[in-house]
Amino acid sequence: MQVYLPEALYKSVKQHGLHASELLQVAVVAEVRRRELLANTDRYLKDLVKKVGEPTAADRGKARAVAARIRQRATARTVRKVG
Repeated sequence: MQVYLPEALYKSVKQHGLHASELLQVAVVAEVRRRELLANTDRYLKDLVKKVGEPTAADRGKARAVAARIRQRATARTVRKVG
């Protein structure tokens, strides 16, 4: 397989002494894994909806609140580590 890199990206890869083949392999593995996880999540959610039904507006609101708290905690931890 051959892969095309725009000239600016090719120059940057060479300038930094990076190995394009290794970078591509890592990126492809990560993307394939990401897509597999998304597909698994979609299947899980479809099965869950079949078992318990669609979430209500209240359920969605609670989920958004939980996600917001998780993001806030993660951000706070990152700031403490960096600061």
